[in-house]
Amino acid sequence: MFELYVVTDAALSCGRPDHEVARLAYEGGADAVQLRMKGAPAGEMLRQAKIIKEAADRLSKFFIVNDRVDIAAAVDADGVHLGLSDIPVEDARKILGDDKIVGATVHNLREAFAAAEAGADYLSVGSIFSTKTKADAVQMVGLDAIFEIKEALDIPLIAIGGIDRGNIQDVIRAGADGVAVVSAVVSKPDISAAAHELRDMILKIRPNI
Repeated sequence: MFELYVVTDAALSCGRPDHEVARLAYEGGADAVQLRMKGAPAGEMLRQAKIIKEAADRLSKFFIVNDRVDIAAAVDADGVHLGLSDIPVEDARKILGDDKIVGATVHNLREAFAAAEAGADYLSVGSIFSTKTKADAVQMVGLDAIFEIKEALDIPLIAIGGIDRGNIQDVIRAGADGVAVVSAVVSKPDISAAAHELRDMILKIRPNI
């Protein structure tokens, strides 16, 4: 589904607006961008989402909105990503319809089974490694979590949390279908180059698995 999935974070993007980060990530090779604006006014998030949606359509990329099903619906985003405390997967599906993507965050096999049964299209598992990007993230579930969930469930698995150029290939070897990154792309001086390098590293390891 996605190989390189970039999540925005205004606190890490060196003053660059989320829509600029998204465009540069797309141009560098990201398959998908998730707009994450925790605590931002709805109007500002909607404005950013509209601009990112235009870029995604122009570049034939995927656009996912974090948490806010209403904003995803308003801009006709490709889908929404939900945490454990967000609206349930089943209810998001009723609002967005069957043709939209609904992703879910999980930390272990039990949560993975529940999300898959609820109808999630993909699972984001993490935090694989230690991360400071998301303060409330469950830390260091490790590569074994990827392997365990992938062995048990036939569903696209996106690894997230502390992933960078030094460990991204280990994550793919462990069984992840794709990788979600935040600081490894959005905080870099050249966002497009950072995204290109990570995607290239993913593609290089694929034939050897």
